[in-house]
Amino acid sequence: MPAAAARIRGLYVITPDRADGPEALADAVAAALRGGARVVQYRDKTADGERRRAEARAVAACCRDAGACFIVNDDVALAAEVGADGVHVGRDDAAVPAARSALGADAIVGVSCYDSLERARTAAEAGADYLAFGSVFTSPTKPQAVRAPLALFAKARAFFAGPLVAIGGIEPDNVAAVTRAGADAVAVIQAVFAAADVEQAARALVAQGFGAPR
Repeated sequence: MPAAAARIRGLYVITPDRADGPEALADAVAAALRGGARVVQYRDKTADGERRRAEARAVAACCRDAGACFIVNDDVALAAEVGADGVHVGRDDAAVPAARSALGADAIVGVSCYDSLERARTAAEAGADYLAFGSVFTSPTKPQAVRAPLALFAKARAFFAGPLVAIGGIEPDNVAAVTRAGADAVAVIQAVFAAADVEQAARALVAQGFGAPR
């Protein structure tokens, strides 16, 4: 496991779909980072490669300036192209060994485990650097997603020493329950980026889940 994986801690924000260009997305990410986010994942499922590269580069620059960890969702080639710290893969994406081979031994490879402890164990054995479970609560982004009970975090800790990430429906009023259950990081989209004040929304999540913002 690369030493960089230890950076997967605290507030982990995932970029929303936007139509107002790379600069606006970077501004929103910068606000989240000022509010205490420590990890940013660039996520975009469209086929617009040129726009995705421009956005990913803009977000990567924000993260470098703030000393934050930058992860790309799904796309190993894009992660390599923009110099991301790592990639996050799901069940339909590249396997952990393939992602590591493409990005190098120092890259972070995170895996979505949904509600499956079996998938988590398999990912850990394959060399995943962090495991993500969700949706821990009903999510506005994926309302039909399977629910992942908080008890999964203690069960996963029995065989995995790396960071555990919770995702799905996390807000200031429930984030403390998630971190008490054993999550090292909480991943959010709407709770930060749908807020009128992105920086303050991030700050509130950090304060409730992890103590005073950095």
